[in-house]
Amino acid sequence: MTAEDFVYSFRRAVDPNTASPYSWYIASTKMTNAQDIIEGKKDTSALGVEAIDDYTLKVTLDNAVPYFVKMLAHTTMMPVYKATVEKWGDKWTKPEHFVGNGAYVPEKWVVNERLVLKRNPKYWDNEHTVINKVTFLPIENQVAEMNRFMSGEIQMTNEVPNEHFHRLQKEYPQDVAIKGNLCSYYYQFNALKAPFNDVRVRKALSYAIDRNIITKAILGQGQKPAYFLTPEITAGFSPQLPEYGKLTQKQRDEKARALLAEAGYDKDHPLDFSLLYNTSGNHKKIAVAISSMWKKKLGVNVHLENQEWKSYLASRDQGNFDVTRAAWCGDYNEASTFLTLMMSDNVNGGVHYKSPAYDAIIDKALNSTSESERTQLYYDAEAQLSKDMPLAPIYQYVTTRLVSPQLGGYPEENPEDKIYAKDLYIKAK
Repeated sequence: MTAEDFVYSFRRAVDPNTASPYSWYIASTKMTNAQDIIEGKKDTSALGVEAIDDYTLKVTLDNAVPYFVKMLAHTTMMPVYKATVEKWGDKWTKPEHFVGNGAYVPEKWVVNERLVLKRNPKYWDNEHTVINKVTFLPIENQVAEMNRFMSGEIQMTNEVPNEHFHRLQKEYPQDVAIKGNLCSYYYQFNALKAPFNDVRVRKALSYAIDRNIITKAILGQGQKPAYFLTPEITAGFSPQLPEYGKLTQKQRDEKARALLAEAGYDKDHPLDFSLLYNTSGNHKKIAVAISSMWKKKLGVNVHLENQEWKSYLASRDQGNFDVTRAAWCGDYNEASTFLTLMMSDNVNGGVHYKSPAYDAIIDKALNSTSESERTQLYYDAEAQLSKDMPLAPIYQYVTTRLVSPQLGGYPEENPEDKIYAKDLYIKAK
């Protein structure tokens, strides 16, 4: 692997012909000419990246980005092998073609069934890799996943079914692993479409959500109620609660009813809309609970709409929704990874909210070389979101999964939930 591999990979990621859904990420690093290349205005050769020699990479940014090095850890910035990509095109990721520089390479991939990885003997630190084979199973149903763990088929789950959490914690405490996570769960309003272009409607629905019931009664795994987008676990981020977050739930409910009435909705003219969420037992439980809160407190009619992941993403991105379940996990450990999401020109996350005031705050923050000024601007951005309420923050994640006591190397502190199989090992019984 040489510096030229990164030059090729960065250029490929912003090339419109690649149509990378994460090309925006490289533009967000402020790499010179990235946005113009993505928009087809300049050739990929104009990107601010060059190989000085085989082992020296030079990256040029339009302005200082103090957290740029953190951003390089994202998967979009990882190198791909030019010869394989150009020879096999869309089939370059098939196990028989794939060439990678990681500790493992794919051995078998059956879509929607399993992905099997084997050791890469050419990995630079292969002598310290312990596990020979890793199998990933895509399981949507958390109960099925739990049952396969209990039968000894898998050593680590991705999630835990909410309704079984307390039983598992009581009966199998050695298997339950809970860690703080750099993720936020929220409901997103289509603020460009009536009636959700009325901030009073958006605020009424947000205020009426009892976040304590969601986090304690429905989830109950240590999740924190959220009143802002950026999780408090984010490095250098310690915001003050917005005013609505300081109220009692009873006070928030009163404000919600007043706002909805002011917007022209009452028992005779109830608010009627659809709530979109992607297929998941846990998402459904939350949607049922919140729609019930809205019905009981505000008299609104909510129609739950469940879609498979790809259909859900298409509906969300194209604006074919009223309110949708959404979440964001940090691409790097800094507040901007959350706050840039809500900018008017952000093509990721299906955000349907345009605020020149908000954009101006973030632009100023991203151009600031003062850490204290930038942090204050992040707080100002959160205040603007509380004022405009384009989304209703609901809770800050924890990562809760089942991990076999036989599995060693599972990280103790891991806010970004990055787990590398090369660091894991199976303990002798």
